[in-house]
Parts: sequence; structure tokens; C-alpha cells
Amino acid sequence: MKIALLGGTGDQGLGLALRFCKAGMDVVIGSRSMERALEASKNVKSRLGGVKIEGMLNEDAAKVADVVFLTVPLIGLIPTLKAIANNVRGKVVVSPVVPLEAEIGGTLRPIRLWSGSVAELVAERLKDSKVVAAFHNVSAEALSDLEKPVECDVVVCSDHDDARQLVMQLAEKIDGVRPIDGGPLSNSRFVEELTSLLLFLNKKYSVKSSGVRFTGLGGVTYFSR
Repeated sequence: MKIALLGGTGDQGLGLALRFCKAGMDVVIGSRSMERALEASKNVKSRLGGVKIEGMLNEDAAKVADVVFLTVPLIGLIPTLKAIANNVRGKVVVSPVVPLEAEIGGTLRPIRLWSGSVAELVAERLKDSKVVAAFHNVSAEALSDLEKPVECDVVVCSDHDDARQLVMQLAEKIDGVRPIDGGPLSNSRFVEELTSLLLFLNKKYSVKSSGVRFTGLGGVTYFSR
């Protein structure tokens, strides 16, 4: 299975690339700039050695991948969706994008979208793809620190059961991550908004990798093996 991380030259994309490569996955880093994509893939190789990773333009990365992650900022989401629409038909597309805007003083707050969530907006634009919402609450700092497990649950939402199960299996490949079945895509709005709270807590307590753990779920089968 080949995973594409569009906009993967940013902190979150690189963090996911490192973790998926470490787990033995075949990864493509996508970017609007071929130079930046190649540089990012070289960076991952320098940290992990002989792993399967390459850099491509976003459109090409989406075309060759089986699962496509949208690790792009909200402002660049719509242009990216337009560029890749024909290349992701029938594929699983994962949105970890959060709708945040900066207030005076630097505090980030969630933006209310007519669609309900960014993931639902993606589903409206990519009607022929299986859209999944996941990885909103995992910090890039935690992903990039390969010496430690990622202490965070990942809530996975989708209207496609098979796609949700697949992304949950991918999440479990990251050391320390526990995938949680979050149900339909409409639930993604609650998960997306939680990110602004985590960013506030990072600032409040002078940390960089606060995360979420859900209690009382012991013994639950998180996905079908």
C-alpha cells in the first residue's frame, strides 16, 4: 500500500511520513514544489535510512497512492482538492485539516463552516472518494520525536465503514497511538474543534505535544482484523 501526504513538507506531513516510514509503509511526500518534495523525502531518509519514500508534485502523488492524506493548511485546501479530484476517484482520502483562525494576541479559535467540518467540506468536493477524518489531535512534535511513543488516541470518522477500518489500521501502526472508531463523518466537527483547546493547553502549560486519551474503553475491539 502506498500512502501520499499532500503538503507533506510541513510539520504534520513530515511527522506522519516519519512514523509511517518507520512502520515500513511505502510513502510519497507531495508538494506544489518538486524541489521541496524531494528535499523533504531526503530529510526522512537521512533520519531513518533505507525506507520507501519519494517526493512528487501533489497531483502526481495523489495519482500513484492508494491512500491520500491532506496535510495542507485550510487556506490551501480548495485549490488542492481541485488539482487532485480526478486522481483520487474511488480512493480513501484522509483529512486531518482543522478550521482555525488567529485572534489578536495569537490565540487560535475554530472557524464555523457551513459544511459542519472540514472533512465534510472535502466529502462535498470529492464525491467519488471515500473521505475519512483522522489525526487532528496528534501533535507534529510528538510524531517527529521517534525516540518516544505517541501518547494520543486518534478518533477516526467516516461514512464508509471499510475506509474507516483501513485508516484505523494505519493509525495503529504508529507506536503509542490507539485508534478510536468515531462513527460517521458528521462527528468530525467535534474532533476538529478539540484541536484549538489542545493548542491552548500547549501554550498554557508550556508544552508542545498535549494529546487526548479516552477512558473507559478497555476491552473494546477498535476495528476488524
